[in-house]
Amino acid sequence: MNAIIYKSTGSWYLCKTADGRFWNGRMKGKFKIDKEITSTNPIAVGDYVQVELESEPENSVMITGIEKRKNYLVRVSPHNKNQKHIVASNLDQSILIATIKDPRTSTGFIDRFLVSCEVYHLEAILVFNKADILDEADLNYFQYLKNLYRQIGYKVFLVSAEKEEGIETLKNLLQHKVSLLTGHSGVGKSTLINKILPEKELFTQEVSAWSGKGMHTTTFAQMYDLPDGGQLIDTPGIRELGIVNVSRAELSGYFPEIKKELVHCKYNNCSHFNEPGCAVKEAVTKGIISEERYVNYAKIFETIVEKWS
Repeated sequence: MNAIIYKSTGSWYLCKTADGRFWNGRMKGKFKIDKEITSTNPIAVGDYVQVELESEPENSVMITGIEKRKNYLVRVSPHNKNQKHIVASNLDQSILIATIKDPRTSTGFIDRFLVSCEVYHLEAILVFNKADILDEADLNYFQYLKNLYRQIGYKVFLVSAEKEEGIETLKNLLQHKVSLLTGHSGVGKSTLINKILPEKELFTQEVSAWSGKGMHTTTFAQMYDLPDGGQLIDTPGIRELGIVNVSRAELSGYFPEIKKELVHCKYNNCSHFNEPGCAVKEAVTKGIISEERYVNYAKIFETIVEKWS
């Protein structure tokens, strides 16, 4: 049978078959020793898999194969900095839930998220929550960020989960697409998802009842079906977002506004720091490229470990 992975705990998986039924699944031992699988989790939420029914325990299946992924989003493993972890696979878009304050989401974190999406050819969307607590200065700062990121091609929205403002716009963005939602802990992501999908808590209780696991919803990534079509993948709060599978030489190509200018640099291998005839540095001086984005590029450049390339 074919199935989709809706939840991954690292040892057990929640699988949904074509008939709409959910199963507890475990992976065949071969995935644990397959040298071609280099991530800490060989099976991820969003994966299309083949499963076989098991006699014991009840409502369980064995995962025997994985279909080729359309794409996936990777981060540094939270348990081992030298390994990578697949956040989710087969995505249409990735949405970062951010906040201007309480807590403040830094542009450094935002830019690492955007680079990760560019690497894996994922549409990236920025949604700023907690509009209801922003004063005039905060709103001015949001306007600055909206202009900054929209100018380089990203969609930016301001919503309030608490006041249910902008929820319909967000629902429209999610419709008929497989969407990953991520962000720091405390940005109100779970509250926002519950406004979009009020059936979520009921679904979680039902799953816990038959699986006996009773795991907290934010501990592991989990996918939910949207009532009007599409799926939403909820992820645990992320403290930091390391860049993997990117070399220093490639990094500038994942900043859209820098990519436009680098072709005019004097040297093909320009790193855009100290080289003469650097079109990128000139564009920063002229205000064509945001100085803040350039600084974040430099910070990411310094943190890249070449063994990931």
